[in-house]
Amino acid sequence: MLLIFQAIPFLSRGQEGFVSLKKLSMEELLNMEVTSVSKHPERLAEVASAIQVITSEDIRYSGATNVPEALRLAANLQVAQVNSSQWAISARGFNNVLANKLLVLIDGRTVYTPMYAGVYWDVQNVLLEDVDRIEVISGPGGTLWGANAVNGVINIITKKTNVTQGTYTEAGAGNQLLGMGSIRHGGKIAKNISYRAYAMGFKRGSTVLATDESKANDSWTMGQGGFQMNWTPSEKNDVTLQSNVYDGRPDPDGNNPVIARGSNVITRWTHTTSEKSDFQLQLYYDQTWRDFRNGFTERLTTFDFDGQHRFKLGNRNEIIWGLGARSMDHDVQNLELFGFNPAHKNLHIYNVFVQDEIVVIPERFRLVLGSKFEHNVYTGWQLQPNARLVWSPSSRNMLWTAVSRSVRTPSRLEREFSISLAPGIPLLVGNPDFTNEELLAYELGWRFQPDEKLSFSLSSFYNIYSNIRSAEPGPPPFGIPIMIANGVEGNTYGIELSGNYRINDSWRVRGGYTFLEKELKVKPSSNDANGGTAESNDPQHQILVQAMTDISRRIELSVVSRYTSALPKPVVAEYVALDLKIAWRITNFLELNVIGQNLLSDYHAEFVPSSPAPREIPRSIFGKIICRF
Repeated sequence: MLLIFQAIPFLSRGQEGFVSLKKLSMEELLNMEVTSVSKHPERLAEVASAIQVITSEDIRYSGATNVPEALRLAANLQVAQVNSSQWAISARGFNNVLANKLLVLIDGRTVYTPMYAGVYWDVQNVLLEDVDRIEVISGPGGTLWGANAVNGVINIITKKTNVTQGTYTEAGAGNQLLGMGSIRHGGKIAKNISYRAYAMGFKRGSTVLATDESKANDSWTMGQGGFQMNWTPSEKNDVTLQSNVYDGRPDPDGNNPVIARGSNVITRWTHTTSEKSDFQLQLYYDQTWRDFRNGFTERLTTFDFDGQHRFKLGNRNEIIWGLGARSMDHDVQNLELFGFNPAHKNLHIYNVFVQDEIVVIPERFRLVLGSKFEHNVYTGWQLQPNARLVWSPSSRNMLWTAVSRSVRTPSRLEREFSISLAPGIPLLVGNPDFTNEELLAYELGWRFQPDEKLSFSLSSFYNIYSNIRSAEPGPPPFGIPIMIANGVEGNTYGIELSGNYRINDSWRVRGGYTFLEKELKVKPSSNDANGGTAESNDPQHQILVQAMTDISRRIELSVVSRYTSALPKPVVAEYVALDLKIAWRITNFLELNVIGQNLLSDYHAEFVPSSPAPREIPRSIFGKIICRF
């Protein structure tokens, strides 16, 4: 790997790239507008939060084939592949397949199941060519985004349709990505109305059983399509309408593929009143259905409304406030010994938030104060306040600190789930008194640009958790039924470092390092059967390096290297992974890609879930042809 990095500057010296590396100068990267921290556009260089941005350029150079692979490019996330279709993804710890402390949005739509308060990563699919950026916030975001934005927020934002005109097609195949294809066409209905429509599909091969290195038979297929339309009736108004539909067949157990289908529609209106004021209204409908092929099914229908208004009050106060409501109709088909009571449940959430950004000393000191007031059907009203102080001693130097409270509200799993050994003999039961998991977070950060070629960000945190989920044994002699409770507490602390370095016009290096330490313990009143370990299995150290270069006017090279230290329980050995992509633009319209993933070993484990059996991720090599016209 070191030899590859040493060779890159000599290969690229004096060459002009055929793509967009030269367009993203360090100044332009820092001037990039992000919206996830304050719910309105602000320069990345001025954001008082531990945020990292994965640009469309980063994704394209990396050779990522799906959303979880793209998220590996954020050094402040823990991303582990479990099998062909399942992933464990979190920020600042508490990672597992059912991770429940990370809020994920795709174009403003929350992707969430109230069954376990997490994300089905096997159906979160977008055409990566159309992604504008992915904003990744590590740390609590409850003040603006609400419950479950405990340890972080991932916001996937696709491009406007006016920049995706024409036709894009791609097709590829390899030993793990057995086949894939996408087509997207963009055009204009009128001068101020543009659109795009797409269709895509893939089949991924099986991973390897950790026990005997045989195939796990957990292959994964998926198809998806949709459209988006943007209408700008005037300079002050922008209207978006988009929809997606998908049909997937993930097979994590390796014996009977799950049927996973869904559709969604989003509409959004943004109106700019003046330079000092704007508002946005958004409405979406989302329906998902999963048949686990064992008699258990889950159907979720979600209606969500969100509105926000930003305005300046005098010369020193910028206020943003908003309100929202969400209705989730959740219905399951239970098994005889496995299910939820009641099987059908209506869950309603409504909220109001307000945040004030106060200029204490112009261009030097800012104070941000805010809170969200949110009501859910299980625990009623919840308060999630936040205070941030920002000091900018110079235009290239910023320090910030924050104190925040965030909560993870109960899911149906904790309240209403049960497993029985036989009729009338419960083994595991939910707890109607299960309450919120709570976080009190202290953060300190520094963002610095020493010169025009280099920028970096350093964040540190100390998190205090209470009421974390536990499994409490029943009375002797058998200790059943086990009841879900709030018997674990503790703290985590760590640092997150990220940086960008532009060596020359054709070569850029980005990456980061994270350190995480956990100190979780069982409360004196608890007898947690897992000893406080079931909710989290995280690496203490992670390192990411991505190098992107234009070797010539028509050839580009990208190298992504990742180091992950060992996981403690269940034990997973440390590993280093290397991905390599070479792209050759044959003509102005035709491009050939060769991509290798996990090149340093035949296969390696990344995460061991409680079920199914442990898997190892094989080396992957595939080719892809891209045509643009």
